[in-house]
Amino acid sequence: MSVLHVLRTALLDLLATMARPELRVIVGGGYGIFLKREWVRESASRTLIAAIPEARATNDIDLYLLPELLIVSDRLRPLAAALEALEYEVVRGAEKYQFVRALPGRGAVKVDLLTGPPSRFAGTGVKVDARRARPRHSVGVHAHPVEEAITLEDRLREVTIAGQTSAGADFEATVLLPHPFTYLMMKLHAFADRLDDRAKDFGGYHALDLYTIVATTTEIEWEEARGMALSHRDSAAVIRARQIVAEHFRQPTATGMLRLRESPYFERRFTIDVFMDVLSELFPPLES
Repeated sequence: MSVLHVLRTALLDLLATMARPELRVIVGGGYGIFLKREWVRESASRTLIAAIPEARATNDIDLYLLPELLIVSDRLRPLAAALEALEYEVVRGAEKYQFVRALPGRGAVKVDLLTGPPSRFAGTGVKVDARRARPRHSVGVHAHPVEEAITLEDRLREVTIAGQTSAGADFEATVLLPHPFTYLMMKLHAFADRLDDRAKDFGGYHALDLYTIVATTTEIEWEEARGMALSHRDSAAVIRARQIVAEHFRQPTATGMLRLRESPYFERRFTIDVFMDVLSELFPPLES
C-alpha cells in the first residue's frame, strides 16, 4: 500500500469519525498538493504548466483550521473527540496541535493542526503566541499559527475525497484546499527556513512543491493570484517572499533552482523558465 493511499485512509478515518460535514478543514502540506494534482487530472483543467511532477511521498497531514473555528471553539469538539477515538497520541513538545497514529502494517501517520497568522485573532479571546493558538474555551485541540498564511481564508477550493476507511466502509467528504497564492507564500517561507537543514533536504522538497503548485495553477487561479499579490504587496510576509524569490528563484543558477534540479522527482520536461517567470511576476524584487 502506497504512503499516499495510507494518508487517504487516515484522513477518511478522521472525517468519518467526526461525522460533521459542516466542520470543514483545509488540507495543506504535501498531501494537499497531491489532492490538487488529482483534481487537475480528473477535471482536465488547463494549468500554467503542462509538465506536472509525480506525486511525492509524505507521511504528514497538515490540517489548517479556519480561524473562526478557534474563535467559536465548541465547533472543534468533534475533531478532538475523533483524534481520541482513533487513538492518536500527542507529540511531546507540541501537545494539542501535533498528533501521531500507528497503523499496524502501514507505519505511522502524523497530523499537524495549523491556522492563520496571530494577527487574525486580535480581540477574539484566542490566546496566541508564535507556537500555538489556544481557544478561549478549551476543547482539547490547539493550532500552530502560520504567520505568512495571510490569505488562508481566501478563495478556497472544495474537493471531494472518497475511498474506504480502515474499517472497510465506503466514505466520501468535502475538504478545502488553499489557494495557490496562499500555498506559494507558505512554501517560499518554508524553503528559506530549511535552506541549511540537512534533515529537511536543504529545502529541496519545498522547491519541488513550489514548482508543483505553479504547475497545477489554473488560468482563473492565476488571475486571482495576481490580484492577491497586488493587494498584499506591502505586507511583511509578502515582502519577505519577494526577497526569497529574488535571491533563490530568479536565475537558473540560484539556490532554489539548484535544489529543484537536485530533487529525485525532477524531470527534463519541466518548464522551469515559466516557473521562474510566474514567481517573479507574483513576487517582484523590491525597489532599490
